[in-house]
Amino acid sequence: MRLIESMATFAQIIKEKELLLVDFSAEWCGPCKMMPPILEEVKKNIGNEITIIKMDVDKNPQTARQYGIQSVPTLILFQKGKVLWRQSGVIQASQLELLLRRFL
Repeated sequence: MRLIESMATFAQIIKEKELLLVDFSAEWCGPCKMMPPILEEVKKNIGNEITIIKMDVDKNPQTARQYGIQSVPTLILFQKGKVLWRQSGVIQASQLELLLRRFL
């Protein structure tokens, strides 16, 4: 999973990618630490049909504000820059995979 550090890079990535799942998180957040293994399992099962990246809200407050991130973790699914789905809180890998497959 790739960590994005700059808003310019983020804006470019969300416009380019067909399907992009962004994990908005923070280092201090306990539930956020549960997400990497879940996302890795989903990525393993879905493969290259979706790109998954991580965005630290503390290092990118402007991006977090732009997307109305009020709690972490928050997952947002983009398609060519358009928000298709979002959810705050931890989600199980099997649920997330089923949800994402609807958009493939």
